[in-house]
Amino acid sequence: MGVNRVALLFPGQGAQRVGMGQDLYERFPEARSVFERASRAAELDLMHVCFEGPEERLNETEITQPALLTVSAAALAVLQARGVRGVAAAGLSLGEYGALLAADTADLEDLVPLVRQRGRFMQEAVPLGEGAMAAVLGLGRQGVEDLCRRALETLPSGGSPPGGWVLSAANFNTPDQIVISGHRAAIDAAVALSREMGARRVRVLPVSAPFHSALMCPAARHFAPLVDSIPWRRAAIPVVANCTATVVREPEEIRHCLVDQVAGAVRWEESVHTMVGLGCDGFLEVGPGTTLSGFVERITPGALTQAVGDSAGIEAALEMLAG
Repeated sequence: MGVNRVALLFPGQGAQRVGMGQDLYERFPEARSVFERASRAAELDLMHVCFEGPEERLNETEITQPALLTVSAAALAVLQARGVRGVAAAGLSLGEYGALLAADTADLEDLVPLVRQRGRFMQEAVPLGEGAMAAVLGLGRQGVEDLCRRALETLPSGGSPPGGWVLSAANFNTPDQIVISGHRAAIDAAVALSREMGARRVRVLPVSAPFHSALMCPAARHFAPLVDSIPWRRAAIPVVANCTATVVREPEEIRHCLVDQVAGAVRWEESVHTMVGLGCDGFLEVGPGTTLSGFVERITPGALTQAVGDSAGIEAALEMLAG
């Protein structure tokens, strides 16, 4: 069965791994060009950090974000050179910048240094170890909201951080998986309560900051002027924004959503439904990993998906599109 209308999906932080993109770099001149351009723009040897690590360096948020965007951009360039053009695009958190690149809203040379600064601001917003995130399975949206509320109620008011404790839903990934984000003490309280409240599983994520929570508001304030400085263009294809799960195309909409996204929740489940509503009947995950493909299959069972992070993925995607 062929695909008539394909959506391009771009992974976010957590998909990185040492060695990512090396196969693309070695086999496709389009990918080599992307790595070289991105490295110059970021003032960072992205070939070295992506292909050789070390893992600790690659996992630094300021490095992870331009590295992931570059690998996705390299895979995108290879697809585009072979005539693949999505009819819509979306990305999970950082991945939204890959979607905007696919929609030709900005140049790679502008986006790579922009996301490096995004990573820096996000890491600096909360001291290392004071924030955390956790994936909650089996509670649903209302159950997760109740979990956050009850966890916050268990924390002492005396000695609370300035502005009070923070814990909230950060990523609505699938009907059955929602990520929460906030102070580490609040996450620990939620983990302790989760089984009592009926969660099937709660897993603390290996991230360095409480992304997509109110604790990221300082990062959003610092980031806004940089977003405003980019000469954005009208999107050539619909881009589904994380913060609204609706289509954005105009530069002012893009700027607004990118700033809101830093501290706002990622509405991924709704975003996939929006793309299905646009008539998308196939999904290519452009970049490392298969997480988004798994999410799509859980949101819309039976959907055609293909991960495109290496040469084998390129070949499989072309076969899928050919029917």
